[in-house]
Parts: sequence; structure tokens; C-alpha cells
Amino acid sequence: MTNLHDLFTKEGFRPRKSAGQNFLVDKRILQQIDDSIQPPPGDVLLEVGGGTGALTERLVWKERPLTVVEPDHKLFDHLMKRFGSRELFHLVKADILKLDFGPYTPPPPAKITLVGNIPYYLTSPLITRLLEQERGRVRSISLMIQKEVALRLGAKPGTKAWGALSVCAGYYSDFEMLFPVGRKSFRPAPKVESAFIRLTPKEKLPLPEAETKNLFRLVRAIFQTRRKTLLNSLKSGGWLEDAARAGIKSSRLEPEVRGETLGLETLMELSLTLGKP
Repeated sequence: MTNLHDLFTKEGFRPRKSAGQNFLVDKRILQQIDDSIQPPPGDVLLEVGGGTGALTERLVWKERPLTVVEPDHKLFDHLMKRFGSRELFHLVKADILKLDFGPYTPPPPAKITLVGNIPYYLTSPLITRLLEQERGRVRSISLMIQKEVALRLGAKPGTKAWGALSVCAGYYSDFEMLFPVGRKSFRPAPKVESAFIRLTPKEKLPLPEAETKNLFRLVRAIFQTRRKTLLNSLKSGGWLEDAARAGIKSSRLEPEVRGETLGLETLMELSLTLGKP
């Protein structure tokens, strides 16, 4: 709390709601995160959003190269003052969604162990980018996120939470809900409950690249038209009606079923049958 108090008073920093700045101050939760992050030798730690340095000060003791990405200029300066002299510490002022991961990726078989307490508006685009584009570079993705989104990541088919993000997480990774985190663990306190989660990218995907693209064309068509029948979702997604009916029949499904109820295995089978729209 002293560092947070100094940052707010001596350095004149004020958290910006528009930037989703809610800082984790609960030492018990910080210790749980610390215990959960165990990068193997050779891996590089990458922290998304160093903030006040509450987690950073624990990560620097793991004796791994640590890259911290922080876009806020005042927080960047604060982190540089605190940790800039550390031998294995590297601070990057950048938008994580635009960061080139290449320069921070160690030689194989080592990878990036990624961890962060991120602004919650970044959750879906960041997870999607990491799983779709950086999967081969990243060993694990451990993030503090909104609990509602965590439930979506681990949702089951047919439930209200099941959606495109659930399919993305299940296709590209293994998901773990590590522990819940209450609002009082942050300053300022957010309006939502949180959870710390881990996604472990799969070494090998179930489908080749072209078929993977077809799968997520299908997923977008279905979940952008959740209330429509499967047949109408496919037609809205660009498939001709005859081709859509034939694909549905080959997959042993009914045209009137809602696509949002289909599980990952069924979606993959259907996408292979349908091909491109």
C-alpha cells in the first residue's frame, strides 16, 4: 500500500477509469499469483501492465528475464524508478495489442510465460490475439479478468455463457479457473467480481490452418445470429441454402437446431462438411 500511496500523493498519479486502472493491493492474492507462476528454465516472463509494480516486485525474484509492458507514461516512469536497475528487467512502453512479440521470444524450446492484471476491456481482444497469432511463442497465459468473462471462457455448450470466446478458448487451449478475486482486493475497487485464470495453448491444433479458418467462419456466423436456427445462421453467413441443408444433414443435425447449442466437436465436424461459404 505504501507504493500505491506514494504514487497517488508524491507523484500525483490518479487512476483513469477510461483506462480500466484498478490496482491489485491484496497481498494474499498477490502471493497466490506468485505461487501459480512457475516458468521453466529458459523461459521469459512477460507481464502485461506493470501498474504500480505490486506483482512486478515478486516476478523479479524468479530469476528469469522479465519484460514488463506498460503504456501509461506515469506508471512507466514509476516502474523504471523502482526496477530499472535490475539486471534481468526490461520495460517496454507499448500497447500490448500492437506489440511485436518476436524480439521478446527466447530461442526454442523456451517460450514466453505471460502474466498480467489487465484492464478488463482488453480481455477478449488480447486472449484472441494470443491464442490465434502468438500461440507458438507463448507457454501459458495467466490473467486477472472479469469473473463473468472467466465463466464464458470455461462455459459448456447450450448454456447462456457459451459463445465464440468459449469456442476459441477450447479450440486453442486448455482453460483453468485458478481462483476468484473480490472487489475489495483492488484500489480503486471495480464494480465487478474478478478471477485469476490460466490458458495453456495446445501444442497441436485439431485442424489444419485452412480448416481452422473455416471453423471460425462458421462460429462467427452462428454466434452473431444466436437466436436464429442453424440453417438461417448459415444462410446469413454466406452459405447457399442447398449447401447448408446438405452439410447439416451430413452432420446428422436438424435444420431447426440453434447453432449456439452445438459443442466444439460438432462445430468442427460441421465446418469440415460445409467448407467455405
